[in-house]
Order: sequence, then structure tokens, then C-alpha cells
Amino acid sequence: MVSTLGGLQRYFRVILLLLLALTLLVLARFLLTDLELVTPLFGGQAKGPPVTNIMFLKTHKTASSTVLNILYRFAETHNLSVALPAGLHVHLGYPRLFLARYVEGVEPQHHFNIMCNHLRFNLPEVQKVMPNNTFYFSILRNPVFQLESSFIYYKTYTPAFLRAPSLDAFLASPRTFYNDSLLKNVYAKNNMWFDFGFDPNAPREEGYVRARIAEVERRFQLVLIAEHLDESLVLLRRRLRWALDDVVAFRINARSARSVTRLAPETRERARSWCALDWRLYEHFNRSLWGQLRAELGPRRLRGEVERLRARWRELATLCLQDGGAPKNRTQIRDPRLRPYQPGRADILGYNLRPGLDNQTLRVCQRLVMPELQYMARLYALQFPEKPRKNIPFLGE
Repeated sequence: MVSTLGGLQRYFRVILLLLLALTLLVLARFLLTDLELVTPLFGGQAKGPPVTNIMFLKTHKTASSTVLNILYRFAETHNLSVALPAGLHVHLGYPRLFLARYVEGVEPQHHFNIMCNHLRFNLPEVQKVMPNNTFYFSILRNPVFQLESSFIYYKTYTPAFLRAPSLDAFLASPRTFYNDSLLKNVYAKNNMWFDFGFDPNAPREEGYVRARIAEVERRFQLVLIAEHLDESLVLLRRRLRWALDDVVAFRINARSARSVTRLAPETRERARSWCALDWRLYEHFNRSLWGQLRAELGPRRLRGEVERLRARWRELATLCLQDGGAPKNRTQIRDPRLRPYQPGRADILGYNLRPGLDNQTLRVCQRLVMPELQYMARLYALQFPEKPRKNIPFLGE
């Protein structure tokens, strides 16, 4: 009887120990998940001060204006110097290859902290402007949608687009409209490839393509992907060792849905073929981005970081923006200083700020929604107060 009772006691102790171990395991998993959501940069986040010497190759129609806003805000907040276009210019010599003399205030042995305006990449000249320890990054977009956006945005500027009644018609017979000897046609074929300094009309020879992609990989520490912008910004934040608010951004220079053209499957295929060099570049760096995300974060930590970024976006949208943060077309934007430039046939959206914001909050919110031309003019005035102001003609309309 005593032996039986002792056996039961041992049995129950074993059961209790197993239950306790299971409880601790569940609790540990919960705490680990919670820690990843609250402080996802722990465990693998590089230590050290934030990176402040940065060159961003601003490609066209790739969400690059949103990234530019992030960099402008960081520069203004931390009193960093920006390599801005000289005089009344708004680009750094584009579409010509970049030269150091296109930068306002450039001097021998004088470097800037941040370079992020449109230029055609030319490394030796960029290195005259930026320090040796500069972090280089850029952004790409699916070439099909990048071309569609360019067609609308540059419709009245690019000769190849100006002559074509529609993108469908252009892609059905591109050589009818496209003349590769006209520099203004850079937006009409392999425009991202061109921005990296390469020949958009080069033959698609495999050795050449691989060599150019390898060249980009050697120089650029990171290439963002517009279709996965939140995930890209998570990785950018880790590389730059920045705070969360530094990379939270509202979409800048985005179009309304009504000015976006829906493309038939055959048109998309023609666009991929016509912009084959851009397609190879995009495919490679899309794979590269996801490879880096898997290696550095893993799926669960990545989801946690993306959710933190989006949650903070929602908080700032509630704090700053009227009507729940919905973008507005030009006629609906009350403050003319916040109205974006309206090129071609695009309907570019902007924002209305909530009325009654205190001065400090107003400054934060204005920076988040300021269109790129106005922000560039603002930084130019702050950096070069002795020079004539940048002229933004459409603000007087």
C-alpha cells in the first residue's frame, strides 16, 4: 500500500515537472516574441553612431521622392550639409553625367554629408564631393510600372512620348517614336540603367549585363525596392543605425489612381522586353534585398519591424494630417506652399495639415509633407543665406 502511494506521488511529481517545463517554454516563446516586437533591433543590430555621410542615387519614378524627404529631414534635424544644385537649377546636371561643379558651394577638399538630388551617376566626380566613408544606396522599381509612370509624368517633355498617342501604341512599335540620339528620350527606355551611368541602348549581351550589375553591387551597399518600400526602409534603418522616426515617411510625389494606366498583359510583356536592361537590374536587386532581409532578420522579426514602422506612420498621420491622412489633389490643398509640381498628365497628390497644431508639432508635420522642390529651396536658403533664393514658379499660380 505504502509502495503504491509512493509510486503515485512520484508519478504526480513527474507530471507537475513536465507541466512546469511546458509552461516555462510557452512563457519564454511569448517573451521572445514580445521582445522582438518591442525592441526588434536587439541581437544583431550594428553598434555605433548613426551614419551621416550618405549618397542616394535618386532614380526616376521609383518612390525616390519619398526617400529624398527622409534624407532632407534627417539633414535639417541634424544640421548636416547637403550637396544641392547650383544656382537656380533643381537637378545636379541631369541628364548629363554628373560633374562636381554642378553642386553649389563645391570647393577642393570640401565634402558634403548628404547627396540625394537627381543626377546621372559618375563615381569619380561624386567622390570629389562626398567623403571616403560615404554610404551609397539607391532604389529600383518594377520597370513595367516605372515606364508607365514615366510616360504620364514626362508625356509633354520626352519626344518619344509626345508623339505616341498612348503607352500601348508606343510599346507596340517603339522604334516608330523613339530616337536614341535625343537626350530627352532617356525616360523612354531603360531609364534606371541610364541613371546608374550606363548606356540604355546597349545590346543585351550577357557578359556586359553581368559586369554592370556587379559594378553596382560593388559601389552600392544597399538597393531598395519600391514595391517593398516598408521592408526596404527597415533594412535601411538598420544599416544607417537611425531612429524609427527618421525613416517614417508619407508618400511624396504620388499620383492619383485616375492618372494611372492599367496595362494589358501583352503590354506589360512588351515593356519588360523594351526595358530589358532595367528588368535584369530589378530582378537581381529584388532577390538581393530579400536575401539580406532573410539573413539579417528572418520572417518573424521582419514582420515585427514592419508593423512598428506602419504603426508609427499611423500615429503621425493621425497627429499631422486632416481627413485621416488621405492625400489630396492640387485643388484641395489649402496651403499653396504644400502643393506639389504637376508635370505632364500626372495628377500629383499632396496633403492638408490639421489646423491648430502647436509650433513644434507644426514644424515636424510640415517637414513630413513638404514637396521636394519646396524642401530643396528651403534647404538651399538655410545653407546659402547669402545667395538668391531658388525660384519655384508654380507656387505663384
